[in-house]
Amino acid sequence: MQKVPNNTVTRNLTDFSAQTGNIYESVVAISKRANQIAVSTMNELQKRLHEFSSSSNDNLEETFENREQIEISKYYEKMPKPTLVATEEFLQDELNITDIK
Repeated sequence: MQKVPNNTVTRNLTDFSAQTGNIYESVVAISKRANQIAVSTMNELQKRLHEFSSSSNDNLEETFENREQIEISKYYEKMPKPTLVATEEFLQDELNITDIK
């Protein structure tokens, strides 16, 4: 995967309509792909954090901070937003519109 900017970038609207012929169809495709990315990332994060959950019922006083768990959470917080990833995929012609619909 290419380097995705982690902030807002000004885009040319004609770039979005070039692939589909309709800017609204392009935005819907990007939105659906962003949802797919978000769900995938959330599932991956939950799977990784589930390893740290304890089976006993700990109260708040007995819970301690796990350094590795904090690092994993920070990693996912620093990742680019799913909308930015989906937009970059679309503009780089890596997004197959027929698979999204």
